[in-house]
Amino acid sequence: MPEQAAHRRDYRVDLLRGIALMMIFINHIPGTLWEHATSRNFGFSDAAEGFVLMSGIATALAYGPIFMRDRYPPLALALRPWRRVLTLWWVHVLVVLGILALFYLTVHDPEVAAMAVKRNIARALADPVTFVPALMALSHQFAYADILPLYIALLLAAPLVLAAGVRWPRGLMLASLLLWLVVGIARIRVPTWPLENGWFFNPLAWQVIFVAGVLTGLAMRQGRRWLPVRIWPFWLAVAYLCLAAIWVQVPAVAGWGGHTLWMAHEYLGAPGLFTSFDKSFVHLPRLLHILALAYVLSALPALTRLAESPKLAPLITLGQHALPVFAASTGLAYVAQVVKVMAGPSFLLDTALIGGGFMILFALAGWLGTRKTRRAALPVDGRV
Repeated sequence: MPEQAAHRRDYRVDLLRGIALMMIFINHIPGTLWEHATSRNFGFSDAAEGFVLMSGIATALAYGPIFMRDRYPPLALALRPWRRVLTLWWVHVLVVLGILALFYLTVHDPEVAAMAVKRNIARALADPVTFVPALMALSHQFAYADILPLYIALLLAAPLVLAAGVRWPRGLMLASLLLWLVVGIARIRVPTWPLENGWFFNPLAWQVIFVAGVLTGLAMRQGRRWLPVRIWPFWLAVAYLCLAAIWVQVPAVAGWGGHTLWMAHEYLGAPGLFTSFDKSFVHLPRLLHILALAYVLSALPALTRLAESPKLAPLITLGQHALPVFAASTGLAYVAQVVKVMAGPSFLLDTALIGGGFMILFALAGWLGTRKTRRAALPVDGRV
């Protein structure tokens, strides 16, 4: 299969992933005015769906070529995504243990103690012997620190998804949608232990977004689009995005729309998967929204020009180092949450916490980018 685009990086993915990381950081510090500027206030999906979609694209761009070149690649190469899983796992463990230590030091404050209950942390503080192993096994998860387990689960399936995507792209998408449908209607969850909560980010449902990203990335590796740009689908997607934006911004529209969906569920028997907005199972309005948004953005030439602008290089660098940036942002967001509840509501404090967090994240990404450039410039044999 052709790979014309294999050697030219598409900076649109890095740019959008950088923007998603910024919005996730803001949203992970709830209760600030700044969260009203993030994408979840202008549509049914939010930055999490975008991040998973772009993770699927990045997975295909990074690991897809071996499946394109060789119908039956060597096992060691086919399972390369699993090496990334190990990295993701220990990063996640460090993050959650850091959060646990933060709350151990501050839980004496009544507001922090109340937050520990809401964030699924209090039981881990009370019984670390039971809950720390569960945290390490991804069987117990803290709120606002549960996206990496989802990504780990998706990457574990990545070799199979990539192999199927290269050979039977339409069949893979159909199977993925069927799994999403069955899981959503039957309410099948990945169980947790010791508490029976189920994963908030249900990988059996979220896989549909990841698979869409993988198929998009495989097509990009071949120098083509997974879905061609056509006039009527483009404007239909634009219309849906406009409807979603009005829906979430205008209470009267939200009330009328919500009542209409409720009637469809109650009197027409439409499954809740189609008539509500649950995030754990990626209900249909959310799924359609992120796919429509991706379709429209990918069709805009202006996005390519923006991604190649030197002025946006820091954002692109942020997206290129998504894992360390995301891990750091999760820890920083939890520190900010604790500071907020201990200090009380303050717009200036919120601004300082978010602004300071951004400065640290951009500095981290810049340092990582500089280190990578210096390593690439070193001669292989050590000679100048």
